[in-house]
Amino acid sequence: MRWENLTADPAGDRARDAVLFGADAVTTRTFDTPEFRGITFHEIRARSIVNRVPGASRMPFEWTVNPYRGCTHACVYCFARRTHSYLDLDTGLDFDSQIVVKVNAPDLLRRHLGSHRWHGEHIAMGTNVDCYQRAEGRYRLMPGIIAALRDHANPFSILTKGTLILRDLDLLKQASEVTDVGISVSVGFTDTELWRTVEPGTPAPERRLDVVRTLTDHGIGCGVLMAPVIPFLGDHPAQLRATVRAIAASGATSVTPLVLHLRPGAREWFMAWLEHHHPYLVRRYERLYAEGAYAPKWYQRRITRQVHELAQEYGIGPAHGGAPRRIAAPGTVAAEPAAPEPTQLTLL
Repeated sequence: MRWENLTADPAGDRARDAVLFGADAVTTRTFDTPEFRGITFHEIRARSIVNRVPGASRMPFEWTVNPYRGCTHACVYCFARRTHSYLDLDTGLDFDSQIVVKVNAPDLLRRHLGSHRWHGEHIAMGTNVDCYQRAEGRYRLMPGIIAALRDHANPFSILTKGTLILRDLDLLKQASEVTDVGISVSVGFTDTELWRTVEPGTPAPERRLDVVRTLTDHGIGCGVLMAPVIPFLGDHPAQLRATVRAIAASGATSVTPLVLHLRPGAREWFMAWLEHHHPYLVRRYERLYAEGAYAPKWYQRRITRQVHELAQEYGIGPAHGGAPRRIAAPGTVAAEPAAPEPTQLTLL
């Protein structure tokens, strides 16, 4: 592994950027338990934890926190697979089984939020790999991260496929009392057979929708990112209807469709999976994604229109985020809340 390749901005000039950690800060572990069999964890003490999103990104947020790199969810389409190539690891099996854990993430974040240079901008989590993947059950980084955000009343959002987020329900409720908290659960389809092959390490879609239901029942609005919609495998009108109907039944505040995109690293792994499981679709995918990582605009618009029409039919409305609330200093009167800002869309 080449830790010196892992820079603060992998898309930028590697010679210019400071490395996030050195090889002498890495501890490699394995655990002889059924849930972690075959998985290697690389525990590192990171030098930074709040990352700026590159200006050319399509993401509608500027700052992210990612306590893990690599993901045991093993979703064959995951766009983050390419990040493992910066460590000279492959973007297939290594991404699924060689997990980098930033063990000092909570302490780093607390120091960062307390810096005079930080102005309380929104922080998005789960935008690279899932912060509630299986490893979080052992390392428990998220409680410290959420507590730091709560204590500094810093707005944040979380996108996850993991049911482990319910472990931190009390912390999320506390944070939502002082700042803007956005939670989204990713459910691209409810087809059980498709789930088992394309997202083998994730909780079942119905378990994820149980998360939405539980969060909503506890007063925490939760949207669903219907992602990815997988062409020719999960985009039949009956499949879209079944998924939106299940999302509506869960009490989701909104549903946002996102068509599969295949960036380098993910594209090769997904196409190998497609060749094995659905070889008759390979040529169709080559044509559909001939122009690059994204499906054609006409196809994306068609899926978006169908999902929005179904959402209207089942009564799912757009989410409206409340105004961020700030902690008043002792002995002062809290100011009137600011006018609501547009809700940020959290993407995969």
